[in-house]
Order: sequence, then C-alpha cells, then structure tokens
Amino acid sequence: MNQIKKLLIIGFVWPEPNSSAAGGRMMQLISIFAANGFEITFASAAQDSDFMVDLSEFGVTKKSIELNSSSFDDFVSEFNPDVVLFDRFMIEEQFGWRVIEKCPNAIRILDTEDLHCLRTARQKAFKENRTFEIEDLLSEEVAKREIASILRCDLSLIISDFEMNILKDVFRVNEDLLFYLPFLVDEMKEEELLKLPSFGERQHFVFIGNFLHEPNWNTVQYLKEAIWLSIKKDFPEAILEVYGAYPSQKVLQLHQPKNGFYIMGRAEDANEIVKRSRIVLAPIRFGAGLKGKLLEAMQCGTPSVTTSVGSEAMHEDLPWNGFVENNAEEFAKKAIALYQDENLWKQSQKNGIAIINKCYQKSAYSDQLLSLVNSLLEDSKTHRLHNFMGNLLQHHAYKSTMYMSKWIEAKNK
Repeated sequence: MNQIKKLLIIGFVWPEPNSSAAGGRMMQLISIFAANGFEITFASAAQDSDFMVDLSEFGVTKKSIELNSSSFDDFVSEFNPDVVLFDRFMIEEQFGWRVIEKCPNAIRILDTEDLHCLRTARQKAFKENRTFEIEDLLSEEVAKREIASILRCDLSLIISDFEMNILKDVFRVNEDLLFYLPFLVDEMKEEELLKLPSFGERQHFVFIGNFLHEPNWNTVQYLKEAIWLSIKKDFPEAILEVYGAYPSQKVLQLHQPKNGFYIMGRAEDANEIVKRSRIVLAPIRFGAGLKGKLLEAMQCGTPSVTTSVGSEAMHEDLPWNGFVENNAEEFAKKAIALYQDENLWKQSQKNGIAIINKCYQKSAYSDQLLSLVNSLLEDSKTHRLHNFMGNLLQHHAYKSTMYMSKWIEAKNK
C-alpha cells in the first residue's frame, strides 16, 4: 500500500480567495495536491482574519506558527513533510533553513505568486516618471533576495511566461528549477454565455481589487484623475463602481456619487458583481504576474479595457476580450465604444472564452506539476547535485539567516 504523502504549506497570510487573486491561487494549489491524496497542513505566522477561508472544509489542517522560534523546529520535525511549499520568497528566507536542518529530504517548492522584483522595479520607475527597462531588475535589491530564494529551492512555480523568460534570459536561472503554472480554471463553452446576464441586463463599469496591493490603489487614482472625466464628458450617465477589500481612508475619500464614481468597499460576491456589470476597467500602470480580476471578468462574460501591463502574458497571440490601451483618452473612448456597441461587446465575450480555453486549462498543468513533484521525490539527490549555485547560496546565506534568527529568538527570551 502506498504511504500517504505529506505536504506542508507555509503561508505568508491565511488564504482569502474572495479578497485577492493570491488567495484564489493558493486554493488552486491546495486542490491539486488534495486531489492527488496528499495530507496537507497549512501553517502561518499571520494573524487570523475575518475573511480567511475555513481550511478544514477542504480537508486541510491549520497550524499557527511563530517567527524566529525553535517551536517551529519541533513542529516540522514531528510532521515530517515530504514536500514543503513556501508562499513567496520572504517565507522561504524565514523558514527555509529550519526545514533543511530538520527535514533535509523534503522537497522544497517556492510559489513566487508573481516576481516581486519586477513589480518593485516597475513601481520605482513609475514613481521616478521614467520608462521601466529590463536592466532595472539587475540593480534591484529585492531581485537579489528573490533569485537567491529561487535558486535554493528544488522547484519554483512561475505564474507568467513573461516572468519565465526574465528568469531564464536575464537572471540565467536553470530551467530545471522552474515550472510555469498560470491560474487554472475549467474549460468554458460558448453556450455558457447564454446562462449569463445579457448585454441589456447589465449596467455600469466596474473595478475590483484588494487595496492592500499598491498597483490597485494606483489604478483607482488613475481612473479618477485621468480617465473618468473623459468618459463622463462623452457619456454623462456613466457610473463606475469600485469594489475592493481593505479600502483605506484615502480610497474612501474618492467616493463622488454626483460624478458617478462610487467607492463600494468589499465585494460580498465579486463574481456576481462582475456578472451584472457591463465592462471591467483596469488601467494598471505597474505590477507583475497575471491579473486575477481580468481572468475573472472573462469567466463572467464581462469584457474589459486594460493596459499592456494588465494584459501582459495573459492571452498569448489571441485577441483581447475588449481593448488594451495605454493612452488615457483612447482608453476612455474604447471603454465607451465597448459599453455601447452590443456586437463588439459580444465578440469580446467570445474572445475571453477562447483565451480561457487556450491559456488556463487545469488539466493541462496539474498533472505535469504532480509528475514533476513525484520525480523529485524519487530522486532529489541528482536534481540537487546539479544545482550548484543553489547549494552555494544555501551554504552561505543560511548561516547568516540562521544566526540572525537565533539571535532574535534569544533576545526575545
């Protein structure tokens, strides 16, 4: 009889699939391993939140852990996982050396979520009012930490093929350490559009995004300051509803009903809101990874207008389910055209289904991932032997991280 394999996920936060794309991504990963019979424990040092998912409903054990504490060593030794999944590179930095010390044979996987160094470098270039260049990544402090973390792990999950190319071509990371894993959804048939609200049954523009994520806050500012005035000038009855988890006071202050600009706060059911809206607006100016809000729009049959950063790596060579436009005035014109032209709107809907079915099929990726994990479990020794840079970084970096952590622990006592 096959022994049940154990997976330990160490989370940056507890998953909130209704608050962020990252939460949805984590639940997709959990479902892949659960469907393959893994016993899963999800551990995090984060505070509980009102909106975190009930992990027990998915057969996952929840475990609260502490930073800089040897109590984690006792816990991980006792659980003795076959596979450890780190949720973002900061978690690998914090707990990776402890996993290696106590469970040296466990396969270590890093879920990058998106390349933090890409997001940070783009944000910096934006704030300095200049065009982002790929070379910016090479001087980015976060890049040094993030690439080191990728090299130390047996496998890293990369959500965007644009980021895959950066890792291979710019940072020269060995392809054997990387696995391209986009968002994963079920196939969609055109007939399913008939079950969704029709063009005439929908109204308003909508934006949805977690406000703890800086690119989302910047997007809403840009909508308010540069795009919405143009839309209202040519389409006075237009209304935009802005939804998002964790809105701060500065977000709430943008609420201006007399101008058709509504800050709605957290969406109880984002899916339902997007289904009843006619157009998603997402003029994203910096960021990284894939945009969950734009994939969700496609699933809801809702066309979108976004930027080249928003659509990056999301649709291969297929036409977008709406428009991709970087100029604010053109963005406004395209948004109005899409809102008012039913034929254009319906064609955009169909484009979204084509994108979903070509780029995000669960069946195309989940089996590959499990096959790769199982081969690593069978022969991690050879894989690690060929990852010399990872071994080198492990040898040096973990010593400093380990001693710093032990010093903090001693200090806290």
